[in-house]
Amino acid sequence: MMELSNRTLTDWLEYWSKEIPNNECVVYSDRDFRLTWKEMNDRSDRMAKGLLALGLKKGSHIGIWATNVPNWLTLLYASAKIGAVLVTVNTNYKQEELEYLCNNADLDALFLMDGTWESDFVDMTYKMLPELKTQSRGSLVSEKFPRMKHVIYLGTEKHRGMYSVSELFLLGDMVEDSVLADAKKNVNCHDVVNMQYTSGTTGFPKGVMLTHHNIANNGYATGEQMEFTQKDKLCTCVPLFHCFGVVLATMACLTHGSTMVMVEKFDALMVLASVHKERCTVLYGVPTMFIAELSHPMFKMFDLTCLRTGIMAGALCPVDLMERVEKEMYIKITSVYGLTETSPGMTHTNIRDTFEKRCTTVGTDFPFVDVKVLNPETGEECKPGEQGEMCCKGYNVMKGYYNNPEGTAEVIDANGYLHSGDLGVKDEDGYYKITGRIKDMIIRGGENIYPKEIEEFLRRMEGVNDIQVAGIESPKYGEQVGAFIIKDKGSNITEEDVVAYCKGKIARYKIPKYIFFIDAFPLTGSGKIQKFKLKTLGVELCKQKGIEIV
Repeated sequence: MMELSNRTLTDWLEYWSKEIPNNECVVYSDRDFRLTWKEMNDRSDRMAKGLLALGLKKGSHIGIWATNVPNWLTLLYASAKIGAVLVTVNTNYKQEELEYLCNNADLDALFLMDGTWESDFVDMTYKMLPELKTQSRGSLVSEKFPRMKHVIYLGTEKHRGMYSVSELFLLGDMVEDSVLADAKKNVNCHDVVNMQYTSGTTGFPKGVMLTHHNIANNGYATGEQMEFTQKDKLCTCVPLFHCFGVVLATMACLTHGSTMVMVEKFDALMVLASVHKERCTVLYGVPTMFIAELSHPMFKMFDLTCLRTGIMAGALCPVDLMERVEKEMYIKITSVYGLTETSPGMTHTNIRDTFEKRCTTVGTDFPFVDVKVLNPETGEECKPGEQGEMCCKGYNVMKGYYNNPEGTAEVIDANGYLHSGDLGVKDEDGYYKITGRIKDMIIRGGENIYPKEIEEFLRRMEGVNDIQVAGIESPKYGEQVGAFIIKDKGSNITEEDVVAYCKGKIARYKIPKYIFFIDAFPLTGSGKIQKFKLKTLGVELCKQKGIEIV
């Protein structure tokens, strides 16, 4: 029977460093980069001392803007050791989104990699902080971002105004071990250790504050459902900046002494090769990832019989896909339901559940989590089979939204239950099914997209009189973004103009896939827009235009 633990992330890391020092903690199979538990702990200590050398301390906000690079986890544990908060930055972010987060999160420091194929993170950072090019390192004074004092490049190249990681390690080597020991003593399991940005219930992203207690226990429960041991190797190809990666993957391994086989950025061939070479036993992914792996022309060249279990989550999971994964990849697939605000798991199917339960439900309550289906109108608990809002109360509920007590109060009620905005039903056996959403959130291939954010952005475009954004059901991604636009009189803007306006300003996955110019929105008798009708309208308009929905 699981018990809640008061261990911090540091406690867990140091525990395994002593218990199984020579077992592998992290592996990058493509470059044969390997760290044992002792090596990871020592490396994190060195980086933690480097952070202290920069003046960062308990409560400091440290941003990380990178794919699953080798120093990502080192920074997570280093920040945890000194009581700092690691703030994850979505690698799809564009300039406006980056600057919004850095300002809203009150970042004291930002770690970044060079970028992705569509964004140059270094150039974007210089655009945000032009002072970096004229001021000495460690003395940054930014007019626009007054709390930002340090920028650290996650690589060996030198960039004006930025430290490199190797320099950070050297700075740390000059700090006495006793200074770090004192910092560790001041860290409590109920301190915030991670902050992730989510769209929440309004258009602007909010910083979800998660504690050691939140994420370590949620990760432990996740691993227990799949019977993790020190012999397991989890192929981690989901991004660490999401709860899926940093909690369901990282924390499950951290609390069970399991090995993480990392894939820096999702690539189906790299995943298959990593599983084959390292003999991974566990694989996670959103539906589109499993589809890409199964459909890869080289799929049958790899021996995947080492796999035994995994998680498919982040979007609606088709039953036929889960059947294929079980049969062709030898995985007893499980599903986790939750959201960032619940660390993220609320419910989880168990590896020993029947195939039907694992493929048609999202499981039962996590231990020590009280899940209830509540009537959205009355607040009363629904009977089995009755649809209501998925809500929960327990150790997994976030500490709150950063600097946003009003937003926090909107989702956590007076009784302490967090309201998900999702609709679900509970069956007679205690298993839950997700049936829809109260809120307008679009989930595209595991990415949460809030329509209001896109609507407010596109309303600034010349020629747009009004706009509504809704999810269009997609066989590949679960949902795609649909934009329904009423033009200004005399405007001749086109679909191409809308896409061009978005490019480089908002993340690619937020750019509308389907754009419709209409004369009016469907309204209720009281004048409220009926978004559910827009979803249906979008499908009808695609059919009329001969557009295939993908």
